[in-house]
Amino acid sequence: MTEKFAATSYEFTPCADARNWIGGQWVLADGCEMIDVENPRHGQVMAHVPLSGAAEVAAAVEAAAAAQPAWAAEPMRDRAQVLYKLRELMHRDLEELSWLVSHENGKVYAEAKGSVLKAIECAEFGCSLPNLAAGQQLDVSRGVNCQVVHEPVGVVAGVTPFNFPIMVPLWMLPQALVGGNAFIMKPSEQVPLSVQRLAALLEEAGLPAGVFNVVNGGRAAVEALCDHEGIDAMAFVGSTRVAKQVYARGSQTGKRMLCLGGAKNHLIVVPDADYELTTQNVLDSFTGCAGQRCMAASVMVGVGDVDRIVSGIAEKAGALKVGDQMGPITSAAAVERITGYIDQAEQMGAKILVDGRGQRATDGGYWVGVTVIDGVTADMPASCEEIFGPVLSIVRADTLDEAIRIENESEYGNASSIYTTSGDVAREVMARVSAGMCGVNVGVPVPREPFGFGGWNDSLFGHGNITGWDGFRFWTRPRKITSKWAVQKDQTWMS
Repeated sequence: MTEKFAATSYEFTPCADARNWIGGQWVLADGCEMIDVENPRHGQVMAHVPLSGAAEVAAAVEAAAAAQPAWAAEPMRDRAQVLYKLRELMHRDLEELSWLVSHENGKVYAEAKGSVLKAIECAEFGCSLPNLAAGQQLDVSRGVNCQVVHEPVGVVAGVTPFNFPIMVPLWMLPQALVGGNAFIMKPSEQVPLSVQRLAALLEEAGLPAGVFNVVNGGRAAVEALCDHEGIDAMAFVGSTRVAKQVYARGSQTGKRMLCLGGAKNHLIVVPDADYELTTQNVLDSFTGCAGQRCMAASVMVGVGDVDRIVSGIAEKAGALKVGDQMGPITSAAAVERITGYIDQAEQMGAKILVDGRGQRATDGGYWVGVTVIDGVTADMPASCEEIFGPVLSIVRADTLDEAIRIENESEYGNASSIYTTSGDVAREVMARVSAGMCGVNVGVPVPREPFGFGGWNDSLFGHGNITGWDGFRFWTRPRKITSKWAVQKDQTWMS
């Protein structure tokens, strides 16, 4: 998609249909079913996307395999120059990219722009990799030098979700490309348009044809990526149920796999928490991106008497209006799922403090307003299953030990936070919660580059993080070189 997206407001704007990008060419997927790409704010079809399969994946692998050796032969510093140029182009087109994300995903403009800026930050980290990867050598004995160099694994692939159409692809691409790999991207079929623009920008930035390829599709395309023996590594971001399946299937062909799953993040709030900071921060955490992000707070565990804080959260939540401050839900099916959790919690005895069911900002589109549920107990699905919507479930605990136990009983381990003004309480919680990303008075504890993104338990399958230095290590393999050039008269243990 070389055409620029024309929207400059929330007014419905159509877009060119998605196509596959293979070997530096826009390719029509002949014979493939085309499905609708909807703008969730309006519930209108803005484009169409092909459901590619094994044949299209095979063509992308062939193109990537042909391009990868020459790309890997370029010095790493030269490979990184593409990321410098991409960063420049993304800043140039920041408004266009932000509106495109807003229209295909539904985020309000400010959130969409923030996600594009985060994507640019990921590209900036890619620019730094030649310096981070350099200098790993040491004279370990008289005349003997040990060195580590990072070699590409070859042809690699990534499958990305609907909730961050351009940011999550940039979690993967900088490390993989600077590492010398050729990449095949399979974006969510719900939001394929941002990756179309990304492909065009990478071409403009000077990336050789075939080094980056896009195959659109659904389950069949993902399975083909898992099964193709010409793909050496693969990353996935999505639900835990699918992450488990993708991890298992891809591993059977000998791929290195890294699959990020779902979350049920707990925010623990104790009575000494700062009122203003906590009430606003908790609200922002579970309503940002309409709760459709793996880092959203979905459970608040109130320890002791925190009624004042709960009331403050509910008051702020009741004043937040859908449309301007919070965007729509991604689909009609998602609305049905989210409202089902609210209905079920109410039927089981929980108290709905703020009810977002039925709220709308437009005549069309898919909407759920901000919802706060108090008195949620362990037997309610709202307390333990991922809702992925603007819903906060409040669970009560008598002690900090009980709150930590509630957090640690979750099968997920993505993120957890504590709200307190006590350093001792913060240290206690940070040492004991079972989560990979933790925050102190931070409701969305996303680590900024160079720190890596990744959870624990059923929130991650594989090893390491997907961003930061761990991401670079995932897409490369270390070669250890031991050299001896000076002939020594005596012997050492390495002789």
